[in-house]
Amino acid sequence: MSDSTSPRPASLISVLAIMCCLALFLLLVYLAYLPNQTGPFVGDGIRTPEERKLKLAELRAHELKQAQSYAWIDQQGGVVQIPIERAMELTVVRYQTKH
Repeated sequence: MSDSTSPRPASLISVLAIMCCLALFLLLVYLAYLPNQTGPFVGDGIRTPEERKLKLAELRAHELKQAQSYAWIDQQGGVVQIPIERAMELTVVRYQTKH
């Protein structure tokens, strides 16, 4: 007599289905989380130390220019970009007049 509570062996189809689901999950994780592979000197990929220094110098020059210049951000809305020093002066004047 066989015991009705004894575990039955898993069918081959069930094992294959589980393996396929696991493989699909791993493929999706690989595609979603790993960065796009780029070769040297392509796009924003791998850079040499000299290239990184040059890019950093360009970025800092651009930021310095923005921090020291006037420009329209939203002309219709009346939003402007002003130099940081002038913005600090205006902020001090604003808070001095409130008290």
